[in-house]
Amino acid sequence: MDIVPYGIRKKEIFKKTEEDKRVRRFMGVQKVLWKSEGDKCLVTGEKVLLEDRDPQINLGQTEACVLENNGETASILLDFGVEFHGYVKLFVWSVSPEKVRLRIRFGESAMEAMSDLGGEKNATNDHINRDQIIETGFLSMPEIGPSGFRFCRIDLIDPNTKISFKTVKGIFTYRELEYKGSFRCNDERLNEIWGVGAYTVHLNMQEYVWDGIKRDRLVWIGDMHPETSTIQAVFGYDESVPKSLDLARDETPLPGFMSGISSYSLWWVLIHHGWYMQNGDKEYLEEQRDYLKSLLIQFSQYIDEEGREQLPPTRFLDWPSHGNDEAFHAGLHSLLRLSLLRGAELLEELGENETAAMCRERADILLKHVPDPNHNKQAAALMALADIAPAEEMNDKVIKVGGARNLSTFFGYYILQAQALANDMVGALDNIRTYWGGMLDRGATTFWEDFNIEWLEGSGRIDELVPEGVKDLHGDFGNFCYKGFRHSLCHGWASGPTAFMSGYVLGIQVLKPGCEEIRIKPDLGDLEWAEGTYPTPMGIIWVRHEKNQDGTIKTEYKVPEGVKVVE
Repeated sequence: MDIVPYGIRKKEIFKKTEEDKRVRRFMGVQKVLWKSEGDKCLVTGEKVLLEDRDPQINLGQTEACVLENNGETASILLDFGVEFHGYVKLFVWSVSPEKVRLRIRFGESAMEAMSDLGGEKNATNDHINRDQIIETGFLSMPEIGPSGFRFCRIDLIDPNTKISFKTVKGIFTYRELEYKGSFRCNDERLNEIWGVGAYTVHLNMQEYVWDGIKRDRLVWIGDMHPETSTIQAVFGYDESVPKSLDLARDETPLPGFMSGISSYSLWWVLIHHGWYMQNGDKEYLEEQRDYLKSLLIQFSQYIDEEGREQLPPTRFLDWPSHGNDEAFHAGLHSLLRLSLLRGAELLEELGENETAAMCRERADILLKHVPDPNHNKQAAALMALADIAPAEEMNDKVIKVGGARNLSTFFGYYILQAQALANDMVGALDNIRTYWGGMLDRGATTFWEDFNIEWLEGSGRIDELVPEGVKDLHGDFGNFCYKGFRHSLCHGWASGPTAFMSGYVLGIQVLKPGCEEIRIKPDLGDLEWAEGTYPTPMGIIWVRHEKNQDGTIKTEYKVPEGVKVVE
């Protein structure tokens, strides 16, 4: 049976079509969080929006949710219970007069959905129209979006108008993927954080891998490494990753830098290394040969006689480090060394041994200079990972100071790894509980573009209307390009704990491309037990670790045929 719709079977038409691998799921309203009150802005029957009604308009109107503008805007604020990417679909039974205008506002927080564009709290339509006006008539089913949101406010804006809804549904658009990786331990808080990290990245796996589903719906290749690491730990493989890697390559002819930022091209190398180790696709790696070799030769030239990196502008580490030039240098110095080393491994796989040896030689020259991280945890973490400074020293002098303060949602993944290398898994798990758990404690269902522990002092929840005298955790904070409501509350780079707990707590370390050889080296920290699964091209790895009374760990595991476990 030909599954191609009849109308597009002609060759000249079909060749210009492309399958959208995403699916759609209707989402019901979980709560009516607020409505306008008074005869001039009347809202009645809102409880029907909580019922499980068919997503199809029909004749024979029964009890409805009715908004009446009798001189003032009639409004209702809906909570779908969890952030998702997609649309709101209205099922309109009747309107008066023949057409009415509705204002639809999406929000990742309740207060964002209540906000007006602009102002001190910086609500925007950047990258998506999350605040818009539509016109609709009777027996209609308009879809509004897409955006990333949890909350939706509906306003009937013109005087002397009326509208009745059968129901309102969210439409969740996502890739239908099996969660092959898993994590469980005796700490439910960590279990939830692992799952929320996986979900945060899943939402951003749209046609390509995005930074965020509300703002930054772009392939920022320099931000993607935590995301692809999480994808490897949870899903194993998905086409959205190579599509994104290739897009960044193809739109950046050398000697240009991806997104105009030198470090972003370094991250492209590191993502490819992790992706090849996970999936072992030699044919795909071969497609990168010329670009990868030329890029690494180019980067090998950005080292001065004293062994210092001299990466050209634009120079970028992460936003919270902005303005700390010493930290930028220390972090980029370390990132350059890591990329040259990992790039050399890829070149060796391709038989480019001469260029690989040159990359290793240049990477070792960077060891001549030991930069100062200047109290910056992000830079200190990269210095430890690049073997430029001892992990224990970086942890004791920089990373441990202040606990979860001055962490970064993006670089949190590398900070946690540095703590594990310093044998401070207890400290790493405490940071996860405090920092990422702090977002959950205030109503988050996905992890955010940025977060500071200090923001919790005197602030409210994102899933409630903030009372007077209480700070708005979404609208009153943020910095740089993410001030106020422009701040994304679903950013894939914040998923680091998911990849970290799979790789370091469960201890599943990939040693050879395609997971053909692995090491299982658990570190339970203060946990009593942990178990989980990890995807490979050959099948699923299962492990369980239990701490004995003497502190040793009993490990059980099952690996698929073709995967070798080494000590």
